[in-house]
Amino acid sequence: MNAPHTETRSKPFFLPDFCNVRMVFAVVIISELLAIVLTLAPMQPQDSRWNDLSITSLFVQWVGLSSAALLCVSRPWLSRLREGLAATISYLLLLLTTLALTEAVYWLNQHLRFTAIDTSHWRLDGWHGELLLHNMGISAIVGAMVLRYFYVQHQWQQNVRAESQARLQALQSRIRPHFLFNSLNTIASLTQINPDQAEVAVENLADLFRNSLADAGHQVSLADELTLAHRYLDIEKLRLGERLQLRWCIDELPKDAQVPRLLIQPLLENAIYHGIEPLTHGGTIGIDGHVYDDDLYITISNPVSKQHGEAQREGNRIAQENIRQRLAALYGERGRLTVQADTDTYLTTVILPYTTGTWEARQ
Repeated sequence: MNAPHTETRSKPFFLPDFCNVRMVFAVVIISELLAIVLTLAPMQPQDSRWNDLSITSLFVQWVGLSSAALLCVSRPWLSRLREGLAATISYLLLLLTTLALTEAVYWLNQHLRFTAIDTSHWRLDGWHGELLLHNMGISAIVGAMVLRYFYVQHQWQQNVRAESQARLQALQSRIRPHFLFNSLNTIASLTQINPDQAEVAVENLADLFRNSLADAGHQVSLADELTLAHRYLDIEKLRLGERLQLRWCIDELPKDAQVPRLLIQPLLENAIYHGIEPLTHGGTIGIDGHVYDDDLYITISNPVSKQHGEAQREGNRIAQENIRQRLAALYGERGRLTVQADTDTYLTTVILPYTTGTWEARQ
């Protein structure tokens, strides 16, 4: 079995994680592009332009990587502050880093007198104030632009997350009555003939309804989702009796995997309503699952009545489209729902990433 992806919940913060290797690589690339721009900016001809590029690249890379390291170390502390205060302190840290490195370069040039690199065109001997103004000005402008970009991107992600959350809630609320009314009808029929079973069915329905009212973006373990599926099938088993047979083949599924709430139950309801009920003698619903390439595959199969085959395909579309949209909102292209149908069998397969731990919806 492939190892799962583990993702943990963290407080949203506008600064990215500069300890991440990808962010360090991005800092190196952006710093080098800035160095090239600064080198090409002067309009007058310069014979030493390529030498300028090497010196400028070295200094800008020092500033960029030092600033990234400083923000990496201070990010846990900054994330606990108000965003405005955190942004101000981050900006000051960038400026202080530039100031410290500028002074270090000036001091090294004054006291060590590098001979391997020609720095005569820098005129550092009498250019201390102008050098500081030049570097601090560039750092102030670039730092403000970068922090502003991070903040705007953070706000955009927050808005997308809020919109996706509202969308998930709307989709789940459309699924909610789909199983509620059928379950109430089953309980109503049981109250006259078997009150004890009706009481158990009420408890199962309460658990299902409690989960349907929960946060749509919050995920549950696959074990809990399968327990809910069992509760729903227990209710339907009371109503359909021997007409409903079940075949479980889910030993390969990792029970610690995180999945959306009420992912399996609507598909089981479709299988019963469109597959089992139209058949006089009922049939068998199969629940199969396995892991392949870090993805979970959960398949629901049911028999098809020849007289109602096309009607099943039409009736399944609403619930399937709801689940398909939920998967897309949560996982993007990695969350899919596929359908295969022939004259005898109807199969619905849910495909989603195998993740464990607390996982936030991807927006």
